[in-house]
Amino acid sequence: MSSVNLLSRSICPALFLALLAWVALHAQQPLAVSMTKQAIAHRGASAYRPEHTQAAYLLAMEQKVDFVEQDLGVTKDSQLICIHDDTLERTTNVADVFPDRSTMLALGSRTPAKHWLVNDFTLAEIKRLDAGTWFKPEFASARLLTFQEAIDLVRAHPGFGMYPELKSPQLYKSRGIDQVKLFVDVVRKNGLEKPESLKKTPVIIQSFDEDAIRRVSTDLPSIPRVFLTSKDEDVTEPRLRALAKFATGIAPEKFVIARHPEMVARAHAANLTVTSWTFRSGEKTEYPNVGAEMSHFLYDLGIDALFTNNPDLFPRRR
Repeated sequence: MSSVNLLSRSICPALFLALLAWVALHAQQPLAVSMTKQAIAHRGASAYRPEHTQAAYLLAMEQKVDFVEQDLGVTKDSQLICIHDDTLERTTNVADVFPDRSTMLALGSRTPAKHWLVNDFTLAEIKRLDAGTWFKPEFASARLLTFQEAIDLVRAHPGFGMYPELKSPQLYKSRGIDQVKLFVDVVRKNGLEKPESLKKTPVIIQSFDEDAIRRVSTDLPSIPRVFLTSKDEDVTEPRLRALAKFATGIAPEKFVIARHPEMVARAHAANLTVTSWTFRSGEKTEYPNVGAEMSHFLYDLGIDALFTNNPDLFPRRR
């Protein structure tokens, strides 16, 4: 006779059914609900070092972050490079080095202006650019990292993870470039998707692009995948259940979570982790400091992880 049958005869049916319901509920809870809260260095330790440079990544690891983020763009010669913007002018001196290589573009809802697209420059050309002076003159020798260089750098420090973002896949698609394929090829070339590698160097993939997340769910099923959003409609119960079919987590911008704090429990019930962004010391908020803001989202609202420019201020609780 099974232990379940013995148990059902020894206690009243109502209590037995309640016990089964409790077991079923907790068996379905995602691992993220009980896991240690995680800090992701937003473009590296970008409050203190120029974003997506070796200095920013190394400092993030010195500050004991869990993951270092890599925003990914594609060069003219199909190399993945770590840069947040689709263009080079904000964080490099491209306008000085290549003054005649700009394009008139209307990015987002902005009016047309001169821009230097990452995809219009080869890796060799981008490596000529100063990626540090815009931040502080003392970083004038800084250069943007390729994704491969970022992989090598983080892997040299076992225990720290990588959090690459597939930026603007549709932009590259319009130019005949399959950014997702380039990414998958690099991941496989380095064996980042293999269990033995993930134990030493965890990886989580992120994107605002639903098609990209769907593709990596098939091509790299062993790597967790987080869908980024700034939309309230993405945190409804039906939408979360739909996302859970191909994503392992959702990352709403923090104002979305603040407006819908109940979405955290809904996402966890759908077996999705919840991450939010971006927490930075220089931003004016209702909180006394960024540490207090992070604590509220992590421990009061119950999110699992967050992106911060200040990994050293991440409020860990033992």
